[in-house]
This record gives sequence, C-alpha cells and structure tokens, in this order.
Amino acid sequence: MRRLPGTHSKRALIENDLVKRRAGFRGEEAVDYFLKDLAGFLILKDIRLSNGNGDFYQIDVLLLCSNFLLILEIKNISGTIYFDPTFNQLIQSKQENERGFLDPLIQAERQQKELAKWLADRKIRTPIEYLVVISNPSTVIKTSSYHKLALEKVLHAGHLRERIDKLKEKYPVEKLTVKEIRKISRAVLKQHTPANYNVLKYYDIDIKDIITGIQCPACSRFSMKRVRGSWKCSACHTADKAAHVRALQDYLMLIDSSITNHQFRKFTHVSSSNIAKKLLTGMDLPYSGEKKSRIYQIPKDFFE
Repeated sequence: MRRLPGTHSKRALIENDLVKRRAGFRGEEAVDYFLKDLAGFLILKDIRLSNGNGDFYQIDVLLLCSNFLLILEIKNISGTIYFDPTFNQLIQSKQENERGFLDPLIQAERQQKELAKWLADRKIRTPIEYLVVISNPSTVIKTSSYHKLALEKVLHAGHLRERIDKLKEKYPVEKLTVKEIRKISRAVLKQHTPANYNVLKYYDIDIKDIITGIQCPACSRFSMKRVRGSWKCSACHTADKAAHVRALQDYLMLIDSSITNHQFRKFTHVSSSNIAKKLLTGMDLPYSGEKKSRIYQIPKDFFE
C-alpha cells in the first residue's frame, strides 16, 4: 500500500483486502485470549498443508490433545450473521446491507476431512472435531431451528473453553500419547507451506507503478536522502540510520529475494555504488559473485 500511488486503479481493491486481513488477524488475536493457559493441549496456528493434489488447505488453529484434535475456523464478522442451510452460505446483515460469504462450516468440514486423510497416510487415527468461532462478542448469530450443524458447531469465542470441556467429556479415552502428539506437531510444522505468491502478479500491477526511494517513518513521504552516514527527510528533517532496511524489506515483499548493487541504487535512489555496497554489506546479507557481478540474497527471516 505504501508504495502504490493514491490514484492507482487497484488501490481500492487492495485497501479492501487489507481490511479483511486485518479483521482476520484481530479475530485470531481475540481467540488467543480464550486459549491462554489451556492445559493439556498443544496449539498450532495458521497451518497450511498440501492435500497431495496440488491444492492447499489452511487451518486457523489446531489443538492437539491425547483424546482428540480440534480445528478452529475463526471468523471476525460484525453485525448479524445468518447460517443459511438451504444454500450453504453465510449472510451478513449490517446497516441495512446484506453480504454473502462461503459457509465456514463447509470450510471447516473440508479441513477436517483433509486432516483425517493426512493423518491416515501416516497411520495415525484419532477423533477430529471442528468448531466455527465468531471472535466479535457483539456479533448476533442466527440460523434456522433445523440447522443442527450450525447449532452444534458455531459459537462465540467466549464460550470456547466451555465447549472444549464438553468435547473432553465426549472423548474420555486417550488415543495418543504425549510423545505421539509431539510427533504429529513436528510433522505438521515440517509439512507446513506458507503462502508465497508474487504480489504484483496477483494484483496485475506493473513494476513501474511501484514508488521507489526511501520513505520517511515520520511524514511518510519518499523524500529521505543519504546525509553523513544517515538518512534525512528533506520535508520534515527526520533522521533515521536504518531507513534503507525497511526499503529492502519492501523490495523483498514486492519484487525479488535477491538484489544487486545497481538494483539497490535504483530502488533507494542512492547515486554512489560505494555507499550502496557499504549499506548492503553492513546488513550482513549472504551473497554470491564478486565486484560488479555480486548478488545479495535477502532471507525471508531477515526482518524477524
């Protein structure tokens, strides 16, 4: 967003996607509160696994205990939501507007089946349950009286601990040892494949549309210049020695995981190849090649 012009044709779409992602993130944070200090469970979050056919499925939260596994599909949707059993959709009503969503019950059920198959391939059999958790406590949840699945599986986050206790009563027999639970956890984390897509290609944005330069952390203008070993904003005069590190992070996320001295200068508007080399080597980036042919690699965990 910060490197896309305000008048760009795709900006509204990306702003809308950003709102959805932030809502999802806040929803997961809200549910984290009710999972805090949950004894006897190992908790994995944001797991993305392959189904073996080229497709992936993502689990918001996976809880593992000796008696069963529990999938949580988390939704942060405000207003009034109605689980429609006739057309298998979720309808949101807010400020006299209606909006339809894919039924999260279908999503969670698919995750359950895929995970069961994944475990069966590894000769592991244990009950797998799923719940659809509405993170916003003010959301009004509605469904028809005969939609038994929604009545059984959908709940507010505030009732999560109570529902987990009921599942413990439903599955009193231990199916897995602590050692087996840890083994499953390691296998899941090993097979976890984070979503990695080309952002510009995904939104069909020309690389020429991306704003280059060093952005000021104070006024957000791309007006920082290299002055006496630091970056100084020509608009608000803020100084920041590490401003180029954030620019490199943008380059990684938007363009490529490797960069040359020339590409770095072009992206940051640094005129001197010697200064560019000093900045790049100062970040201790791994590289290959020498002199003008040197290519610096930008590890994905460099900014963590």
